Amino acid sequence: MKLLIQAVFIAALLLMAVPSAHGQDAEYSRKGADTCIACHGDAEIMTLFHTKHGAPSNSQGPFGDGQLQCEACHGPGGAHAGRVRRGQERPSVIRFVADSATPVEEQNGMCLACHQNDVGFSWHTGAHPGDEIGCADCHDLHASADAVRQTSTQPDVCFTCHQMQRSETRKAFSHPIFEGKMDCMGCHNMHGDNAATQLARLNVNDTCQQCHAEKRGPYLWEHAPVSEDCGLCHAPHGSNHPGMLTKRAPLLCQSCHSQSGHPSIPQDAGGLAGGSPSQFLLGQSCTNCHSQVHGSNHPSGSRLMR
Repeated sequence: MKLLIQAVFIAALLLMAVPSAHGQDAEYSRKGADTCIACHGDAEIMTLFHTKHGAPSNSQGPFGDGQLQCEACHGPGGAHAGRVRRGQERPSVIRFVADSATPVEEQNGMCLACHQNDVGFSWHTGAHPGDEIGCADCHDLHASADAVRQTSTQPDVCFTCHQMQRSETRKAFSHPIFEGKMDCMGCHNMHGDNAATQLARLNVNDTCQQCHAEKRGPYLWEHAPVSEDCGLCHAPHGSNHPGMLTKRAPLLCQSCHSQSGHPSIPQDAGGLAGGSPSQFLLGQSCTNCHSQVHGSNHPSGSRLMR
């Protein structure tokens, strides 16, 4: 029953996205792509034939046998390619660019007609369509290599909008994004089922532990924030503190742990502040002793010291 309701909802969305200006009465060009290339035969257009969309061997693609070629995506172009009187505006086809007069819903509707299974059901309630982000805002279908699908170039595409995350990844400690070893989809799934966070997995911890499996546990002695949310201690996009911590110890530790009876400020022999540095501030601060901050399996490790 649930699958039936989803199918009906998706069908309704696709029907809403059907181009009203390119209905049954609209005419297709007689020569298909040859008509388009006569005017649009520049290098940017011709690279389409180096992609799956432009491959005649792809029977499901626009250029497969019996398909509509360019007009499969851009809609009927008979009027667009026909003669127009001087001073008369040429009728437009569906255009997938930022300044397009074609509504984003109509643009995305053309893509989803074939790629509905690729984006997932929750795409329709996610942040990107909610902010009227079109598929073509991220994807370049005419490029021989779509930048958003390449590990080395994908972050630059995402950072076009996500400027705050860009600045965070430029901090002293961050994931190896600009080294080309990781991309945004290592953690996020923009087409996935988790519409609330767009994470690759169900929650933050499951996503982090894809790579940091050694922090997964289970531990005999657990550190509560570790099992709750990695983001309580770590800044996921980058930080100026080692380990991508949100604060340096002991300040981070004291966000939860009181220093009463366990001083972690500089003290002199008489217990007054301002003397020689305390042992709790040297080196790795709290982790000088409590080194197993993610958890411990040692029988005597309740204080996470071993």
